[in-house]
Amino acid sequence: MLRLESCPVTAGMRTDTETGTGRRRRLQPCRWCGREVPDAGIGRRRQYCRQSCRQRAYEQRALVKGTALPPDAVVLTADEASQLSDRVYLVRCAAEDVATAVAEGADARELGELCETLLQAAKDADGWR
Repeated sequence: MLRLESCPVTAGMRTDTETGTGRRRRLQPCRWCGREVPDAGIGRRRQYCRQSCRQRAYEQRALVKGTALPPDAVVLTADEASQLSDRVYLVRCAAEDVATAVAEGADARELGELCETLLQAAKDADGWR
């Protein structure tokens, strides 16, 4: 029997058992950090996982209010921008390694290791706020 959690199509979804409708809803990511936001079950869905994320989002909106920056702009310090650039570079290098290995006919074990490295680099680059 196929379980809902193990199906790649329904991964990240859950069934609404409280209302008995059997509808599936996507898990909500935090609008600030990207973590999964727990669902309270009643009322409007939460947008932030923690109060600190809600506060950082408010500060971001207040920072760009009345400026030439668009409201959806993300302001980074020079250090944060450099770190983000480094993480994106690592993802690109790992992807190039995978492409090179495929072109050279690498075996499945080596490709698996390279894919794991690529996935780890992508996870490290994710959630950069």
